[in-house]
Amino acid sequence: MSTAPRARLVPLDFSDLAGWPDDDHAAAWSAFRLSAAHIADHPPKTRALGFDGAALSAIARAAMAEPVILDRDAARRFFETHFQPVRVEPDEGEGFFTGFYEPEAEAALVPGAGFDVPLYRAPPELVEIDEHNPPPGLEPGMRFARKTYTGFEPFFERGEIERGALAGRGLELAFLADPVDAFFIHIQGAARLRLADGGLLRVTYAAKSGHAYTPIGRVMIEHGALQKGGVTMQTIRAWLGAHPAEARAMMWENRSFIFFREAAVQDPSLGPIAAAKVPLTPGRSLAVDRTLHTFHMPVWIETTLPAEEGGAPFRHLLVAQDTGSAILGAARGDIFFGSGDAAGRVAGRTQAKGGFVVLAPRRLG
Repeated sequence: MSTAPRARLVPLDFSDLAGWPDDDHAAAWSAFRLSAAHIADHPPKTRALGFDGAALSAIARAAMAEPVILDRDAARRFFETHFQPVRVEPDEGEGFFTGFYEPEAEAALVPGAGFDVPLYRAPPELVEIDEHNPPPGLEPGMRFARKTYTGFEPFFERGEIERGALAGRGLELAFLADPVDAFFIHIQGAARLRLADGGLLRVTYAAKSGHAYTPIGRVMIEHGALQKGGVTMQTIRAWLGAHPAEARAMMWENRSFIFFREAAVQDPSLGPIAAAKVPLTPGRSLAVDRTLHTFHMPVWIETTLPAEEGGAPFRHLLVAQDTGSAILGAARGDIFFGSGDAAGRVAGRTQAKGGFVVLAPRRLG
């Protein structure tokens, strides 16, 4: 393969992948088949690294001809027959992995009884624009802006929205009790909301304000609230909860604001429907840089779990089914660990280097 932007692509054999024979390929197959059903007739866009979306779509059609459930050996044969491992070696040296999850929180459909922090639907004037050729007056890289009669202009920032810029427009999807819970739902891009009547409302990303994402961990280091090397989701949440007077202003330094839509998922064992338009599978779905990676490609990753989780090797086949504002780079991955607090504990501590190997489609026949 030729040299790709910001990375070298090095063909491998499956025998080069440490732990490949030991993985549960049937679990990876289940995640890939969700993708296959979506892309069999609608090839994903081939992105900058050049992994061929049309060739992947052809493999997806072959997958749809297979049984819904394959055993481990049959699933392994399918991947080895249809794909070629290609290590992605970024200019910065190694791959880097973090984790994400689907938070759960108590919520109400109407404000009151302490539930007064809204999650918003996207307003109609907020539109997606060409980030590579933005209209005049917008920052380069902006993907969303407010459409007006005379053109486009930047949308409200997080602080403006939370101070009431959208109040009274009927855009509220649900109400939470804790602004910190809402902030982390924005970071994760989805949530399971438990309603007082026992119902469950699942929401997922619909749009964003268009402003650049600023990691709150970086903000807290700059303000001296946390020390470098001690930033995890758990330490961030603890500090924000203990300092409510300063927390809002700290969170407002991330100008990006997320809007949501209801997105029911029939199988409760699966995660939310994410950027690649399929439900995420715990431990088998990966968020990648959407400008570089073609969605729905299988990706073999070799990294380690957090020390608090035993520091065990994590060598598994995942599927590129999501993205995120902070997921930037050719070998940058964000592992979906599932839903709820237990998944959140693992996700919030996951920060590790490792190997990033895309299974590139073979052209058969």
